[in-house]
Amino acid sequence: MHSDVSWQRFKQFPRLMWIFLFGSFITRGSYYMVWPFLAVILYEKFALSATEVGMVLSSAAIISVFTSFVGSSLSDRIGRHKLMYLTGILYIISFSLLAEANSVEGYVVVMTLCSMATSLWRPLTSAAIGDIIADPKTRELAMQSLYFIVNVGCAVGPMLGVWLGLTGKQSSFYLTAVAFAVLLALLYWGFNHQTRQDVALAAGASSNDNLSGGTSGTESDGASGSVNDMTSDGVNRGVNGLSSDTETSTKKAAVVSRKQIVAILLQDKLLQCLIFANILCMFIYAQMDSSLIQYLTRAGAPDLLTLISGMIFTNAMVIISTQFLLLKLMARFPLVKRIQIGLLLLICSQIWLAFNPLDLFWGWIGAIVVMSVAETILFPTMNVHIDRLAPDHLRGAYFGAASFYDLGFALAPLGGGIILDHFGGQWLFLTGAVLSVLVIYLYSILDRLPRPDFAMFKAD
Repeated sequence: MHSDVSWQRFKQFPRLMWIFLFGSFITRGSYYMVWPFLAVILYEKFALSATEVGMVLSSAAIISVFTSFVGSSLSDRIGRHKLMYLTGILYIISFSLLAEANSVEGYVVVMTLCSMATSLWRPLTSAAIGDIIADPKTRELAMQSLYFIVNVGCAVGPMLGVWLGLTGKQSSFYLTAVAFAVLLALLYWGFNHQTRQDVALAAGASSNDNLSGGTSGTESDGASGSVNDMTSDGVNRGVNGLSSDTETSTKKAAVVSRKQIVAILLQDKLLQCLIFANILCMFIYAQMDSSLIQYLTRAGAPDLLTLISGMIFTNAMVIISTQFLLLKLMARFPLVKRIQIGLLLLICSQIWLAFNPLDLFWGWIGAIVVMSVAETILFPTMNVHIDRLAPDHLRGAYFGAASFYDLGFALAPLGGGIILDHFGGQWLFLTGAVLSVLVIYLYSILDRLPRPDFAMFKAD
């Protein structure tokens, strides 16, 4: 299936999609004012080694991965918007506490809460997009747009933080808490609008059926059944599956048991290989957020905060400026081929980072440009890949399983810290290049791997 970028497709986005986009912008912008600088804060406040900093960052992230899988699977049963409200509240509490943490133990506990909230929110949002947009091409554009707007926030956040004097300041986490409070208010408004719209659509369908069905009891019953079918379809994205009416009837309709979900995921060898490949890919990418910053900090790179902010800004700006252009250029390629092209660019960036002189400012920026082009191709395509693999009634479970990608992010600070302490920065990036080659191989064998027969798993 080819991609399609057009204004007509943007006009098909429902109001809730625009709320997701705006909310992602304000939350990511405030988040990136300070989160990437946590490694610097921990090093300067507590004089921790690279391995110890990595352990603090990794321990929080590892716990959150399993929370994400359980929460996302539950979203298919109890409703995504309820879990989104709870996750938003967890965000507000955890980021407010992080603004006040003053011990290593406090950082570990609160960062775990923050990571849990983050890892729950991402798959919930991706699955929700699949619920509210029926057309596959429009849905792919929506996921690409979400990734685009997140990176606009990533570009604006650090630069705005520098301008306001907030970059790297712990108190800036209060801004993230406020941003999520605003987003929750918008979601409440959006979900209520969605509910009213669904009721109106159901009423309109009922009226049309009654007019066409006449006044006989049998025909009237048939019309009623038609409306019930429309409102009880758990993944009726034409009626926008996130309203409370639809979610309530989802639970009354077909629900796959937890045991069946686990059985399906265990039988889907293609999904398992894909998850392992993407864990490795995320491990490589996460070095930019943790180990690269640690390496530059400990090696005494000149103009450190300017360099770190510049790399974050460059990463986001490359994605913003090239994402939809690359989407059009790559439209003729299958998803797996796009990912393999991105991985080749990733290998080039890792080799560049490995041999760049410490004091060559624009060399670091150049390597990040190449890495960012690779990211622009890879990351949104991974979400689209999962969306196309997932059966409609297991969308939350599949995106929850895909959240195990985050194990790569979780293990990256610890693994990168150990490599830095024992082998140095050059070996860190050469390791990333070798792992990228392995990921290319794993993607090349995906089509040969078996998948379950979904028809065998009947809903309870």
